Amino acid sequence: MNDSELNFKHSYILGISFISALGGYLFGFDFAVIAGALPFLREAFGLNAWWEGFLTGSLALGCIVGCLLAGKLADRYGRKPGLLLAALIFAISSLGMAYASDLSIFVLMRFAAGIGVGMASMLSPLYIAEISPAHVRGRNVAINQLTIVIGILVTNLVNYTLADNGPEAWRWMFGLGAVPAVLFFIGVLWLPESPRWLLKARQDERARKVLSAIGSEAFAAETFLTIQASLKGTARQSFRAVFEKAVRPAVIVGITLAVFQQLCGINVVFNYTSTIFESIGADLDRQLFETVAIGTVNLIFTVIAMWQVDKLGRRPLMLIGSLGLSVVYLVLAGVLQLEMNATVVSIFVLIAIAMYATSLAPVTWVLIAEIFPNKIRGVASSIAIVSLWIAYFILVFTFPILAEILGTYGPFYLYAAICFAGFLFVKHRVKETKGQTLEELEQQLIHR
Repeated sequence: MNDSELNFKHSYILGISFISALGGYLFGFDFAVIAGALPFLREAFGLNAWWEGFLTGSLALGCIVGCLLAGKLADRYGRKPGLLLAALIFAISSLGMAYASDLSIFVLMRFAAGIGVGMASMLSPLYIAEISPAHVRGRNVAINQLTIVIGILVTNLVNYTLADNGPEAWRWMFGLGAVPAVLFFIGVLWLPESPRWLLKARQDERARKVLSAIGSEAFAAETFLTIQASLKGTARQSFRAVFEKAVRPAVIVGITLAVFQQLCGINVVFNYTSTIFESIGADLDRQLFETVAIGTVNLIFTVIAMWQVDKLGRRPLMLIGSLGLSVVYLVLAGVLQLEMNATVVSIFVLIAIAMYATSLAPVTWVLIAEIFPNKIRGVASSIAIVSLWIAYFILVFTFPILAEILGTYGPFYLYAAICFAGFLFVKHRVKETKGQTLEELEQQLIHR
């Protein structure tokens, strides 16, 4: 029976997908808040290039711990408890950053925030993929990216509004993160557990109830059987199982795509907007205005990606985005090197954001949530996303140092080369996954 021919409770599926995806909003908040706060933090803590990179990247170090923790929690206790813990950690750490009295406490609290963000960045798309029917799974997982970019845009707007409140404005910027964290916690209390985890935990009746709430009885019965079949003979997950010969190709693709999404360089634009525009003489007001423009374009093109990911497909979007970014970066590096005015730089920055938002940003999360088999999905996803956060730390830590040595334009030549290499990898190693159930993908992608 074809997935699209069955009856689904679309409003219910969309509702629980949006609630789970609020974890992405927390990611977007902490990801964006640093761009508006950095000019104030430089003054408050006397940051040099090394400390600026480490302070920015400390979020990623926490994310690595959060992903590792989330993988084990998700497989032992379920997806829902991990999401609740992520929200709680994020709320506490947001207040901790707001009240930080010195640099070491601030970095420690940003590291703690990273733990919450890392847990949510792994569990939210994983949960959505496991409760979504195949024909809308790409769109639903992309909701996580939508909430990330909404978080980025709202945070940039708040930062822009708070910037005139004096040198302590950064405390409000970070402290307000507790609000979405509490709302996320309350929303997760309402979510059902993942039916795929329930079946793996041998809670068959609870799994049947969740599947029946998602779709028709025919859908529930068919999905129940296919999930059961995919779990036959599986033992408790371990990191060793992730590197078995049968699943190794899927794991290599997942890790490479995760690393590529970060080393493609776009998060330098998001996190160091003020540095880039300061290098061509823009004042603080223009720097913060550019963060709002970036957030707006990011949101618009993420919505376009959600519309296309289940129509055009994952692979074409990744190919277009990676090759397009390579070309745009070469031009952007040139206009920065020539120190053209802020408007010209802004045009190419926004084109790069649009390219990324319609391709690498949402599609990478969709593919990571799809390509691993049921028996190792939790651990394999955590390894891929840990790799993503390691790459993010390398990117944001090295940019201020590279920019100091090479000039602000220099690193963009490197990112252009990485994007072209990513294009070649996607062309030769990534298969299309749209329109197939997770169990069908397991049969297609795993080498028996």
